[in-house]
Amino acid sequence: MEIDYRIGMVLEGRVTGIQPYGAFVALDEETQGLIHISECHHGFVEDIQKYLEVGQKIKVMIIDIDEYTKKISLSVRCLEKPFDFSKPKYTRYQHKKYWTSRHVYEGFTPIKQRLDHWVDEALADISKGK
Repeated sequence: MEIDYRIGMVLEGRVTGIQPYGAFVALDEETQGLIHISECHHGFVEDIQKYLEVGQKIKVMIIDIDEYTKKISLSVRCLEKPFDFSKPKYTRYQHKKYWTSRHVYEGFTPIKQRLDHWVDEALADISKGK
């Protein structure tokens, strides 16, 4: 019984094994996926066994399928608090990064001032054979 799994599908599976890095979940008789420890709950998870146990039936969402290895990545965290795509996400602490001082309005003046010197230097180097 092979199901055509796709990213975004929400399925019920059974936890078959737990490791420090995540939990293995059987989706059917032949297919299993992995819930990485970062995808088992919102926030920091020190011990995955506080949230999951072997034999537990659990609802999961498929968040990735590696086409080459056929490995399936699962998430419980996505189902705990779904993201609301209807509202734009604004953060309170937005800080715009500037590569130069935003209070200095020189534009290309420094380049314009040096350009003639650079051209003369380059022509001198060419005439010397450098």
